[in-house]
Order: sequence, then structure tokens, then C-alpha cells
Amino acid sequence: MSAVPPTKPVHPLVQHSCVHRDLYTDAALFEQERHRFFARSWLFAGHGSQIPASGDFITLDLSGQPVLLLRDAQGEIRAFFNRCAHKGSKLYTLAQGHAGKMLRCPYHAWSYRLDGKPLTVPLKEGYVGTGLDSSPSGQGLTLLPGVRVYREFVFVRLSPEGMDFEAYFGDALKAIDNMVERSPVGRLEVAGGVLRNTIACNWKMYLENINDAVHPVSSHESASSAARQLWQGHGSDEPMPMAMEQMLPFANGYEYFDRMGARIHPQGHSLLGVNFSIHSAYAVPPDYQAALEASWGAERTHEVLQRSPQNAVLYPSIALKGSPLSMRVIRPVAVNRTVVEAWSFRAVGAPDLLLERAMTYNRLVFSPMSVVAHDDVHLFESIQDGLLAMGNPWVSLHRNLDAIENAQSKADTNSANEWLMRNQYRAWAQTMAQPLASEHA
Repeated sequence: MSAVPPTKPVHPLVQHSCVHRDLYTDAALFEQERHRFFARSWLFAGHGSQIPASGDFITLDLSGQPVLLLRDAQGEIRAFFNRCAHKGSKLYTLAQGHAGKMLRCPYHAWSYRLDGKPLTVPLKEGYVGTGLDSSPSGQGLTLLPGVRVYREFVFVRLSPEGMDFEAYFGDALKAIDNMVERSPVGRLEVAGGVLRNTIACNWKMYLENINDAVHPVSSHESASSAARQLWQGHGSDEPMPMAMEQMLPFANGYEYFDRMGARIHPQGHSLLGVNFSIHSAYAVPPDYQAALEASWGAERTHEVLQRSPQNAVLYPSIALKGSPLSMRVIRPVAVNRTVVEAWSFRAVGAPDLLLERAMTYNRLVFSPMSVVAHDDVHLFESIQDGLLAMGNPWVSLHRNLDAIENAQSKADTNSANEWLMRNQYRAWAQTMAQPLASEHA
């Protein structure tokens, strides 16, 4: 490591070696993030398997914006702001449903085609000569400025400003490829329900923790010790229950977690566990491997199966696990409130064992009643309160700091390196510092 770390600040609140507590605690800054950061980033919105047929829709809130995601008459996925062009009522408040062949507002029955174009309005004669047709209200629903579907993962950008999709994600999208190609037919389906956990902490704490390979040794000691004691006395050749298979690796020490390795991508994306992870030892049924090889070839199948990263972060909204087929979605609600969703996927054409692993892991590790998550939730909420204490206002990110760090290029490092976290904050700082179009006016 270099003896002289960088000294030039990248942002008043984001130094090379630390960040200011206001990033976690300042409500006014959180409101700025909504417009300056989240609106210009590519956020995960949903999965194509949730809306398989024409007219199917889901609704969600993204950074304070109501969004309607639906499949149109041509089978394309569209994303609109979920508000009627008339008075602003949400068109749909159900989380998921089927609209049929048109969209209809429940307030005054204005209706729209599935492409968002206006269809009918009641008392149409009352609008003749009023200028409605040429007004914004007469143009129909407002499409989101950016929508991209990558292997059925739907990403949106709320603002017309920001990077294009490929430049924003780059090689980080290979984490999605790794998941999808665990299906012999290259298709995933959302299955088993979505677990939600509301945590009284800032969203950045959770994303930081996803890249923290040091905390499991101390934070999850009680859970890992219990698993180790329960399995004590069993033979190495004895079949291990799935829950035990997933919990015992948490009992490893600092050296194990540090040797997993990590990869830094631009824009805050990262991969933890490039060498191995706590998921690497899962058994692969021979028939399943043969089916993958028939589809992808032996070399690609080996690459997919041997790469079982701990966490692949597509900053700032999702963290993926290729094995088990699990995903966490981070939904910031307020400066001190974050909803974390745990999703399970079925790999179409693969054994049911894979879905069972995903659902079991989500229940064990991410659910509100988890024996692991309660450790993290307690600590996140403790940090949120502790940062309000007077005294030192800076949060340390010094571990393995090096002068060669460059957030604009891909790089590999050890898992305990806080470069993964520094990379997130530098991406945040760069986007926050970019002027909005309105500021140029």
C-alpha cells in the first residue's frame, strides 16, 4: 500500500478517508438527494415476470415519486408517473394488478391507452374549444425519462438528466448475467413473495454494510456460535440441513472473509467475493449442471457456477446473490427510514432446490424475524442515534486507504478494504456536485 494517501477532498462532506455524519442525519440533505442523486441514477423498478401479460401492472414509490410499471398491447414494458393527467389522482393504488385493455382513473373516469395516450373523457363536449387537446393535460400520461429492461430486470431514471444506461452500469451488469444464466433457458421468475424490513436508519448505512466483510465476525457471533454448537458432534460425511449449510459459514474468522476478494466498479458498483464466498460450497446436482452445459457450454457453465459472490451491488438500489438466487432492494423513505426488500427468484428449468435455497436464506438472514438481520438492524438504528452525539462529526473509512484509488476504473482488492465504501461515497459526491439543468438557466 502507498504510504501517502490522497489528501484533496472530493466533496465538503466526503473526504478521501472519511465522510461527515450529515450524510446520514441531515433531513434537508436527504431532500436534495432525491432531486440531485436518485433522480439522475438508474434505479431498479421491477422484474418482467411480475407483469407477464398485456395490461399487467405494478406500482411503486421511487424517491418520493409514484411510478406505474406496465406491459403494453405490444408486450413492451412502459413506465409512467402514476398520476392522472386531469387532477393528479393515482391511477392505481394496488401494488399489483391487471388493467385490461385501457387505464382508467377512479376519480373522473379519464381513460388512457396502454401506451399512455388519451382515450376518452366524460362530457367531452364540455372541452370543445377549450384548448385541452394542445395542453399538457391533453397529452396523456407522462412517461419516465429513462426506462431500460436488461434480461427482464427493469431500471428507470426519473430525470432526463444523467448518464446513459450502459455507461452507468458497465461491467457491473455481469452480476445479472450470472443470475439469469443459472437457468438453462436463461429466464428468472420472481417467486416466494417479497420480505420487507423497515429500519430506522439512513439508506447509506445498509449499502455500506453490504460491502462490509469485517462485521460478520463480531456482529453475528451469537448466531454463528449457536449454529456451530448445534452441529457439533455431527460427522463430516453426514448430510447437512440447508439452514445449517447457510449459517455455519458465518462462523469463519477475519482472514477467511478478507481473502474472499472484492472488485470495485465505477459509479459506486462493486462485487464482494470474487474468489469465493459463504455460498461457494453449495452442492450442484449433476443433472442440473448437464442442463446448463447443454445451453451455455462447459466453460461458461463453470464460470457461472464457480462465481458465487457474497454481494454484487448495483448502486444505489440493489444487491444480488447469484447463489442463492436472492436480491435485496433498498428503498430510501426518509433520512432515518429505509425499507429493505428481500426477493427470491426461480431459475426456470432448474431444480426446485435453487428456489428453496433462496427462500430459506432470505428467511434466515434478511427477514424481520431473522436470527442474523436483528443484529444488523439493532446496530444500524444504534448508529443513527449515536451519530447525533456531540464531538467528532466524521465517520472513518481509513482501512487500507491508498493513493492509487480511482473510482473511474475497475480494480480488485481485499474484502476488508473500505475502498468499496469509499467508492460508493465518491460516486454519490460526483453526482450530487453536478449542477441541475435548472441551475444553468
